[in-house]
Amino acid sequence: MGPSIKRYLKFVKPYNWQIILTVLIGIVKFAIPLFLPFLIKIVIDDVIGSTTMTPDEKTMQLFYWLGGTALVFFIVRPPVEYYRQYLAQLVSNKILYDIRQSLYGHLQKLSLRFYTETRAGEVISRVINDVEQTKNFVMIGLMNVWLDLATILIAISIMLTLDVPLTLVTLFAFPFYAYSVKHFFGKLRILTRERSQALANVQSYLHERVAGVSVIKSFSLEDKEQKRFDETNGEFLDKAIEHTRWNAKAFAVVNTITDVAPLLVITYAGYHVIHGNLSVGTMVAFIAYIDRLYNPLRRLVNASTSLTQSFASMDRVFELMEEPYEVTDKNDAQALPRIQGEIQFDHVNFAYEKEGFPILKDMNFTVNPGETVALVGMSGGGKSTIVSLIPRFYDVTGGAIKIDGHDLRGIQTKTLRDQIGMVLQDSILFSDSVRSNILMGKPDATDEEVIAAAQAANAHDFIMELPEGYDTTVGERGVKLSGGQKQRLSIARVFLKNPPMLILDEATSALDLESEALIQDSLNRLAHDRTTVIVAHRLSTITHADKILVIDHGELKEQGTHAELMQKQGTYYDLFQVQSI
Repeated sequence: MGPSIKRYLKFVKPYNWQIILTVLIGIVKFAIPLFLPFLIKIVIDDVIGSTTMTPDEKTMQLFYWLGGTALVFFIVRPPVEYYRQYLAQLVSNKILYDIRQSLYGHLQKLSLRFYTETRAGEVISRVINDVEQTKNFVMIGLMNVWLDLATILIAISIMLTLDVPLTLVTLFAFPFYAYSVKHFFGKLRILTRERSQALANVQSYLHERVAGVSVIKSFSLEDKEQKRFDETNGEFLDKAIEHTRWNAKAFAVVNTITDVAPLLVITYAGYHVIHGNLSVGTMVAFIAYIDRLYNPLRRLVNASTSLTQSFASMDRVFELMEEPYEVTDKNDAQALPRIQGEIQFDHVNFAYEKEGFPILKDMNFTVNPGETVALVGMSGGGKSTIVSLIPRFYDVTGGAIKIDGHDLRGIQTKTLRDQIGMVLQDSILFSDSVRSNILMGKPDATDEEVIAAAQAANAHDFIMELPEGYDTTVGERGVKLSGGQKQRLSIARVFLKNPPMLILDEATSALDLESEALIQDSLNRLAHDRTTVIVAHRLSTITHADKILVIDHGELKEQGTHAELMQKQGTYYDLFQVQSI
């Protein structure tokens, strides 16, 4: 048993008794039809072939046997079939629900680095497609396989009571069948995994291109993108064909083996019937039992294919589940009390890769409680990295960051982030109502609090002009709103959160002048009496800051007020002069 199966069985364990019950009900369901070949023998040998009964007695016996069998099929079998199907689907769907719940919880804890290095479509493919594929393991591997094996054992038991030598002839092909399954389906798991990865690549490509369709259209890239999609889709086709070719070989061999058995039985049974050593009823019953015996075997072949797909999908699911957490709380991590807002970077070094290029080098500065501090400098200098380290999206690779004297690595991350409000350049809204997006700042807030937050963010007026006001759906990533409107909703949810610390990462850089004026007004109110860290592109928006830090190539080059830095006529002065032209 592989490690993926062992891990999967942990999700199955809470439902063991329900699975056992489903299998037992299934055995009853499959056992009922196994009586039919035996009934054929009775009718042919004991009723029709009887030499002691009159025609009327034979008729009565015929209706007796067939009537009793019909009652079983019409009264017993329907509820048995219903509960088998219902319980099987119920249990398997509950298991998939638990796996997706666990997987989503795991995804929530992964660092931003994982999401910057992994395509969204790849993650979605594993959570949706691969988890769904594992359903076959529950339905087939834990239920149907046992039902088919039970069917085979019951059929063999009945056949042994009829004729032992003929039963052995019937089972002659079994060893060849077992060997062929083992030979072919080992490689099939590898091919299935490769096909699943190729399909995930197609899904990832589609996800990215659908999200960026405006770029494709604006640059008239439709033909080029069609060719690139053809390449990605073609790779999946190649893997699918290779998988299909091997699968077809397996079925050709296995089905040939299972088709030989009836010929052997008919030949052997026919010979003994001719020589009077076997009754016609027994021969007909055996021929009927061959179908009952080898149909489960053929289903087991199909099951091998489906289970191979499930095992490959399990590998991919648990590979994602094993993705390590980069930012974790220590066992003795303490809850961070309500903060005053002091931020201290104590000789901080940081690189995105362990042995990678350093992004921050010996960063050393302090932000006092209630201060507004602006980070300025050329793009790529490390400003956004600094504000990503404050809420501990990443851990420093050297030095320490302290909030009110508490090292971030020694406090519970949730209690830190609960006290930080962030407004980013790219406002992320979810495909939900305006109210729901604002409520992310405080999920249990009242309607009055939501409206007050929207008014503080200069968003209430435009919200009321929307078709359904606060109940208007904003579309995926807020596509139905303008950039300024999305940004004001982002600010509204921070107002609702009311944190003691605020981070603004180029929150107005991509807006028109009118929107920028409205948003700058709301940001100024938001930053009042809070420790605020601003990453600014337009230097004219941060001249009021208590302190300005000039960051260049990961190093702190200058710090001071606007007036002090202008008087110094260094890097900041040069940047300000360029923007003033």
